[in-house]
Amino acid sequence: MIRAFVVDDEPLAMKRLVRMLEETCRVEIAGTSTDPVDALAGLTNHPVDVLFLDIQMPGMTGFEMLGLLESQPLVVFTTAYDEYALRAFEVNSIDYLLKPIEERQLARALDKIERLRLTPVAPPEWNTLLAQLAGTLQQGGGSPATGYPERVASRLGERIHILDLKNVTHFFAQDKLTYAATEGKNYVVDHTVAELERKLDPRQFCRIHRSSLLNLTWAREVDAWFGGRVLVRLKDAKATELQVARERVQELKKRLAI
Repeated sequence: MIRAFVVDDEPLAMKRLVRMLEETCRVEIAGTSTDPVDALAGLTNHPVDVLFLDIQMPGMTGFEMLGLLESQPLVVFTTAYDEYALRAFEVNSIDYLLKPIEERQLARALDKIERLRLTPVAPPEWNTLLAQLAGTLQQGGGSPATGYPERVASRLGERIHILDLKNVTHFFAQDKLTYAATEGKNYVVDHTVAELERKLDPRQFCRIHRSSLLNLTWAREVDAWFGGRVLVRLKDAKATELQVARERVQELKKRLAI
């Protein structure tokens, strides 16, 4: 059995991955945590074969957590962002799973872990790896300065489309799906509006309705509407109008400094 530890700040995502791992009958769950600080203590006292690690976490990123581990297990990153940047790690026998994780992806990672356990390899040089990742992110994979992603993934079948967040005018929920709206097309993304609100830079994105998240840089006009609500008109070619819920008007005005 592969001894695994799972770290993810989203409890539901962590529970889902634990369930999937247990259902394979190939993995023993040695521990879980939604707090990377607590996870460090657990991993120090109880070494494991593999660490399933989220990247974007409040307080400490997955990469920062790895830098504090004295004994390095094999690592499988679980992420919804910057998956292409992680290719810098693949030559060092590190894998990643793109959320929402699929059984086929998980099986691939477990197969790789089992091969590595049978074939002794030198431990990864984490300082070098982290420096490589930082360089990759600075070239456009993300923002090390803020810790917030600069891109989001939209997956359709086996194809993954990478969207620059600066080109996303807003996110909206419709028919149980979440879309990233751009001037040319709407793309389905694997997150709820609430999850995106937590993950994205609050200086750039503002929740204006339970079903929509506005990119503030695309706001052109704010018009009064009935019932104490307002409309936001965007800078896109269609002059898209978005309704602002009454209870969110003051927050929007604060973000726009009006």
